[in-house]
Amino acid sequence: MTNHYNTAFSIEKKEVVLVKPSKPTPSSHVLSLSTIDNDHNLQLLCQTIYVYKSNHVIPSINNGHSHHHENGNHNNTHDDNHVQPKSDHNNQTDPASLIEKALSDVLVFYYPLAGMMKRKSDGRLQINCNAIGVPFLVASVDCQLSSLDYLDGIDVETAQKLVFDFPSHDPNEGEHPLVFQVTKFTCGGFTIGMGLSHSVCDGSGAAQFYRAMAELASGKSEPSLKPVWEREKLVSKSTPGPPKFIVDPASLATSPFLPTNDFMHESFNVNAESIKRLKMDLIKQYEGDNHDHEITQGNVYFTTVEVLSAYVWRSRFRALKLNPDAKTMIGMAMNIRRHLNPPLPDGYYGNAFISANVVLSGKELNEKPLSETAKMIKESKKSSSTNEYIFTSLGILEGLRELNVKFGGSGATMALTDWRQLGLIEEIDFGWGGSVNMVPVPWNMFGYVDLCLFLPCNHVNPSMKGGVRVLVSLPRAAMLKFKEEMDALKVEDHDHNDDNGSA
Repeated sequence: MTNHYNTAFSIEKKEVVLVKPSKPTPSSHVLSLSTIDNDHNLQLLCQTIYVYKSNHVIPSINNGHSHHHENGNHNNTHDDNHVQPKSDHNNQTDPASLIEKALSDVLVFYYPLAGMMKRKSDGRLQINCNAIGVPFLVASVDCQLSSLDYLDGIDVETAQKLVFDFPSHDPNEGEHPLVFQVTKFTCGGFTIGMGLSHSVCDGSGAAQFYRAMAELASGKSEPSLKPVWEREKLVSKSTPGPPKFIVDPASLATSPFLPTNDFMHESFNVNAESIKRLKMDLIKQYEGDNHDHEITQGNVYFTTVEVLSAYVWRSRFRALKLNPDAKTMIGMAMNIRRHLNPPLPDGYYGNAFISANVVLSGKELNEKPLSETAKMIKESKKSSSTNEYIFTSLGILEGLRELNVKFGGSGATMALTDWRQLGLIEEIDFGWGGSVNMVPVPWNMFGYVDLCLFLPCNHVNPSMKGGVRVLVSLPRAAMLKFKEEMDALKVEDHDHNDDNGSA
């Protein structure tokens, strides 16, 4: 749950600078984007904060030689790790300088991100590769990261101080697809707030870019994985006929709590033991309901995302008090890079996902055994991995783009994105060790309420190893009931009443 910190701090921000590629890049040309990139629902800046502890190494110069010693203050009460940097290249007192240089270097390879993006009169996006540069801001705060629990459970108001938006003063120029803020804390730790347009990258693409930046910061001359644009590989014509929807919008359930502007953004920790128990319960439940088919535990298996998404979907339904006689849908973002035939090239960093969907009536979702919902989610994931499904989805998406259709805000649809396998925490190291926490700042995709993120556990809370953080945004009036549903995961007999349909 969100923490509202008692530690008050002031933040001092320097002037924004535009970081340009460190070497000449292809310029004076315009790049087009894919059908998925052009989706109106994706045109927003996704802000994420990465938290790095101090390594307590201060370089000093003596007779022309560099010596490194630990901070002489041995009475620090916080638990920052005393980690030696991996190379002399990274022994700098100012992380902002190193990160600014790494950004400049990586933009040589990812030069479109240093340009400007705008939507043309035909509704399609394009990037002008003019190397205008990435807005970069350095800030300092007068507190230690430990006083904020390394942003574990951070509230939105605090998080928003560690990121920034930089709109163009001239709307004809378009918008910056990438912005950075480095915020330094008195303990020597720092945060990196990266804002990246979802129109340009999905989660995998963002992780690829961020990892490349860290590689160059460590002294490499080029990224181990070269970026590939080739957005034309995912361009489709619209499906003929009237616009097609997964579910008729008029049939979607409604909530008495929506519409509203009073949202709460909360992160819920589900530990590994709770997930294991939920899997076992649903396997047993599924076997019991299908005993005539001789199903055994050996040949039915549910993944974490299948059981947890089914549980969260139902919990949202109950918390929002959605109409049980109408429809509700879950749409899971599925990475299609390896499912396409032929597959997308390694290094493709554009949006490469489609939605695997399950539609149920509210009554079905609330009353049927949760194992059946998990099984439907499993089957939907499998059927969405074919070329036919993928390109049919692209055709439908292009048709909706032509009509400028935007979704979200009803609460009846849950759009799920799973970031657990992106390696965005421990694997990306700028010389201070991997980040100890990653915090997405809630963004208004699908009207806040329809978006749900599954995040990897951070390194702040050891008891969460192997667990999942569930990030949701709900009306304030619905959040207490949702919290009760999530707390029930911790109860040993939490699924005992699954079949009674009680809300």
